[in-house]
Amino acid sequence: MSTKLKCLLLDDELPGLTYLKMLCEQITDIEVVKAFNDPVLLLNEQSFLDYDFCIMDIEMPSMNGLQVANLLNGKPVIFTTAYKEYAVEAFDLNAIDYVQKPIKKERLQQAIDKAKQRISTKDEKNYIQLNTDKGKTLLFFDTIAYIKTAATDSRDKIAILLNGVELVLKNISFEKLLELLPSQEFIRINKRELIALKIVHVFSFDEITSNLNSKNGNPLRFQLSEVYRPEFMIRINS
Repeated sequence: MSTKLKCLLLDDELPGLTYLKMLCEQITDIEVVKAFNDPVLLLNEQSFLDYDFCIMDIEMPSMNGLQVANLLNGKPVIFTTAYKEYAVEAFDLNAIDYVQKPIKKERLQQAIDKAKQRISTKDEKNYIQLNTDKGKTLLFFDTIAYIKTAATDSRDKIAILLNGVELVLKNISFEKLLELLPSQEFIRINKRELIALKIVHVFSFDEITSNLNSKNGNPLRFQLSEVYRPEFMIRINS
């Protein structure tokens, strides 16, 4: 993982957003990818942006920061606010930190250090523990080829490993899986599938040909849907 973390900023008050951006630019550990003063705009764009975490205000008129954090597919969040009463809810969301306004550079640096530690720890772990139809399993990241929705129950997912073994993952969403899997190695490509980027051989506008073979010996192909194409193109070219 790069030593410099990439972050998004969100504060509906422009003076506060400008001040936060200025503080972040004085901290060498992070890079501000984009600053938003509207939570809806952030939610519309965030899936197409390469970032590690968010720093955001809580008290906003259209949608508060706690609601936004719930829609970030598990991306870590540092909350900033002048109101103490949100602290419990913030930590219930497993927030990295809760920084009270007015923000001081030294206090923000402490929060950034926590973010760096959490994200690096997540990236160093090479497996996750999940429930299957046969009990718990340790699913190692480097063994996964792709994951698809189970035909019998859409709440379940089928993990297909590089050695051909299939595991039925019980009652888990793609959003949760993407939160648990290393973001630089896996990507969702359509409504029913996510893949390991290392299996991509060639791709076109709407199809990915993998370096895996199907049962009939032909290369295994996947649909690249319109919704997920922009993020795929950004990731494959980064």
